[in-house]
Amino acid sequence: MTPLAASLASRIALDGPLPVSTVMAEALSHPRFGYYMVREPFGSAGDFITAPEISQMFGELLGLWLGAVWMAMGAPAAVHLVELGPGRGTLMADARRSLARVPGFPLDRPVHLVETSARLRAIQAATIKAPVVHHDHVDQLPGDAPLLVVANEFFDALPIRQFVFTPRGFHERVVGLDAAGALCFGLAPAAAEPGLLPAHDRPAPGDLLEWCPAGSDIARTLGARLARQGGAALLIDYGAAHRGFADTLQALAGHAYADVLATLGQADVTAHVNFTHLAEAAAAGGARAHGPVTQGQLLAALGIDARAARLAAANPDKRETVARACERLTAPGQMGSLFKALALTHPALAVPPAFESPP
Repeated sequence: MTPLAASLASRIALDGPLPVSTVMAEALSHPRFGYYMVREPFGSAGDFITAPEISQMFGELLGLWLGAVWMAMGAPAAVHLVELGPGRGTLMADARRSLARVPGFPLDRPVHLVETSARLRAIQAATIKAPVVHHDHVDQLPGDAPLLVVANEFFDALPIRQFVFTPRGFHERVVGLDAAGALCFGLAPAAAEPGLLPAHDRPAPGDLLEWCPAGSDIARTLGARLARQGGAALLIDYGAAHRGFADTLQALAGHAYADVLATLGQADVTAHVNFTHLAEAAAAGGARAHGPVTQGQLLAALGIDARAARLAAANPDKRETVARACERLTAPGQMGSLFKALALTHPALAVPPAFESPP
C-alpha cells in the first residue's frame, strides 16, 4: 500500500467505506500524501504533459481570445484576469505575452489564481513574473470588476461521485476493504438518487453514472459572477459534449495509465468532464454558455496554423518540433478531439471568437 492507501485503510476499518469522491479528493489534496501537494506532475519528467507545456502557441492563442473578448466588452480599464488551476503558470505567462500586444489591455493589474497547493503557488509566481493574488476558491475572487477567466484541465481533477444501477435502483460506489484488508471498490447498501440523469437514457443493471458536484457548483458560481460583474470564461478539458453512462475514473503515472487504488497519492486521478452539466450549471447562475467545440476547432479558429508558420520561420531548427506540437494540439486522433472548450459569458456579450457557429 502507498502511505495514503494505508491511511485510508485505517480510516475505513474504523468508520466504514468511503465514497469515491472522498478518496479522489484525498488522493489529490491530502496535506501530507496528496499528489498535488508533494509531487511535480508536469512535463516529460513528470506524469503527464498539458497543452501549455506542449507549445507556447496554446497559451498565446488563449491570450488573444481573452483580448478579443475584452475588446468586445468595450475595453474596460478595470478587469480581473483569472486562471483556475494554473499548474506551473505556463499558460498565463504565454497569455500575458499575447495580451501585451492588445492596445490598452491593463496588464498592470495583478493576476488572480485559484490554487490550493502552496508548492505550486510559489512556482506560478516565479513563472508569471507579475503580481499575483492566490485564492483557495472561486468564491474569493474580487467582485468589483468584470472577470476574464481561463481554466485548462481544472475540472477533470475535481472529485466525482459514482452511482451504479442495480435491480434495486442506484447505489453509490464506495471504497472499502476486501478480505485481505486491501482497498477495493464496492456499493453502498442503501439506494441513492444521483440526480442529473442523462436525458432520454434508461439505465440498465451495471450502468455507471458520474456526477461532479464541485464542478457544477463552481460553474454555477462563475455563471453568477459573470452575470453580475460582466466578462467571460473559457473552460478547456477532456470529456464529451453529451455523455450518458460510463466509468471514466482513471489514474496516470509516468505518462501511462495506472491502477487507481494501488497508486493513491502517487498518480494523478481524474475523470472526464461532463460539459452538459457545466453549461447547465453556469446558465442556472445567469451566464450564457457557448459550445462546446473541440480544442482543434478552437485553436484553428484562433489561427494556430498561421502562428505555427511564423514560429517555424523564426526558428528554422525547430520547424519539426513546432509541426509536431501543432498536430498534437489539434489533430482529431490526439488532443484536438478529446479536449473540448466551453465558453461562458455575460448574457449581453457577443458570441466569443471560435464559438460563432455550432461544431
